[in-house]
Amino acid sequence: MERAEIEAFVIAILAKQLLLAPGEIAPDARIDDLGLDSLGKVEAIFAMEERFGIHVPFNANEPDQPDFDFSSVPSIVAGVLRLIDQKTA
Repeated sequence: MERAEIEAFVIAILAKQLLLAPGEIAPDARIDDLGLDSLGKVEAIFAMEERFGIHVPFNANEPDQPDFDFSSVPSIVAGVLRLIDQKTA
């Protein structure tokens, strides 16, 4: 799966949680700037895990932990790519 395809899915998942159109989320958007609350983050992570067949090491109580950076669209995409690569290795 290519980066652009993963980015499109990540943006679509975030848009669904935020009740926005995917075009309203910039590819370099920061999650805190979008206003996604902790429940939205958890639901987005579950959707990504289901869509990509991965397990995201994320703790809602410590969202800035180094295992998975959920701070921006690019960092989420990079994390998903890394987890997909680890799964196929």
